[in-house]
Amino acid sequence: MPHPALLARLLIPALLLTPPILSCARNPVTGKSEIALVSEAQEIQMGKEASQQTIQSIGLVNDPSLQAYVSAIGMKMAAASERPNLPWEFHVVDDASVNAFALPGGFIFVTRGLLTYINNEAELATVVGHEIGHVTNRHSVQQISNSQLATLGLGLGSVLSSDVARYAGLASQGLQVLFLKYSRDAESQADLAGFRYALGQNYDVREMASVFHTLDRVGAAAGGGKLPEWLATHPAPANRVAATESRLDTLHKDLTNTVINRDGFLEHVKGLTFGDDPRQGYFQGGHFYHPDLRFQVTFPQGWHTLNAADAVMAGSPNQDAIIQLSLAGKTSPRDAATQFLSRQGITAGNGSTASINGLPAASSYFKAQTDQGEIEGLATFISYGGITYGLLSYTPAGKLSTYDNAFRQTAASFSELRDPAALSVQPAKVDLVKLPEEMTLAQFNARYPSSIPIGQLAIINEVDGPDSAIPAGRTVKRVTGGVLPAGAR
Repeated sequence: MPHPALLARLLIPALLLTPPILSCARNPVTGKSEIALVSEAQEIQMGKEASQQTIQSIGLVNDPSLQAYVSAIGMKMAAASERPNLPWEFHVVDDASVNAFALPGGFIFVTRGLLTYINNEAELATVVGHEIGHVTNRHSVQQISNSQLATLGLGLGSVLSSDVARYAGLASQGLQVLFLKYSRDAESQADLAGFRYALGQNYDVREMASVFHTLDRVGAAAGGGKLPEWLATHPAPANRVAATESRLDTLHKDLTNTVINRDGFLEHVKGLTFGDDPRQGYFQGGHFYHPDLRFQVTFPQGWHTLNAADAVMAGSPNQDAIIQLSLAGKTSPRDAATQFLSRQGITAGNGSTASINGLPAASSYFKAQTDQGEIEGLATFISYGGITYGLLSYTPAGKLSTYDNAFRQTAASFSELRDPAALSVQPAKVDLVKLPEEMTLAQFNARYPSSIPIGQLAIINEVDGPDSAIPAGRTVKRVTGGVLPAGAR
């Protein structure tokens, strides 16, 4: 299940720096020979770099016990896989999406969003096993090799020059220069691998079907029947359920005493943030509020927005302009502007040191030569709370007049956040209740209210709907808090 944003890394351009050597390699799982332009050492190096970028840009859940729990499950299966000697790592990223993804070389991530939607350790094991399967089958290497063969000589490059990109800390998610998608055959191979690896560790693989049911429901609830990105290249959930049931029909093993571990898993999920964490910043329309850092900024109405761990970004509807807000260190705005404008390939334009909403600031128009042509824009640096923030706004040369007002208005909107309602917003959290008696989900929700719709409550507990009966003694998830206080804007 590749993350919608994470494979948009500059992996292929890195490989294109040196001429590729066309060779064949044996797939460790299937035994078949495949074209490979990436050695195992390169695969590991790319995965390690992408893993570091992932951790930096998204962040990990600050729960050592949870991290160790997921890692232990993954390491057992990886050690028994066809590639046990890879430098395997397993992490939980602080992301609300219901997802998991594998990077080349054995770097596996699951989102906290996924953990809040599944319900037992066996389900988790099949998901992690699926991602291990992508690595053992070298699926990302195959995609990189195929993409490289298709693009040799094209000279793919970053949107900005390396100097600009390094200084600005651009979030790769917002640019999506590349996006390597696994084929449906690859996803089916990973499903089979996840089934095998989980079964090998004595997990009840019947729970794999429950994961696919949940993903199907999450996709249907996403709005208007529009499928989430990960589903675009995955087999239909119904087909994945059927494939799982077919494997179970031919399985010559008694699953009676296999591991499910519902309550143990849920104890690790208890207290996890559910959905986006507004303390780390949140959007309402084009308005962005950051309660912890106590600032606000307004992006152009109708632009596509992204709140990543290391940057807040907005892209124009025509995808020809970007505004990014990120940290620029503790130097003064004037010094930060001087540093930026002195970078190789950047030409400074008209500048100003006028304050913005009473805050020290420095700004300058600029031009920069990139691998894909010249860009022009406005760089603004603002000091607030002992931190200097950088607003980098840019568009292809010749279009600055189209976006100049939007760039200037966004920079001018940066100010202190004073609204008590916005400052006091808290994230929603997962709570657990052990039922004292049998009751329907509707009765449960009436007695133990959740701050999410009952339909969503049904999905995260894997029950059919409000009238579904839940037996006494069962541990049930609910979600508390997280609703914006009245008056928050």
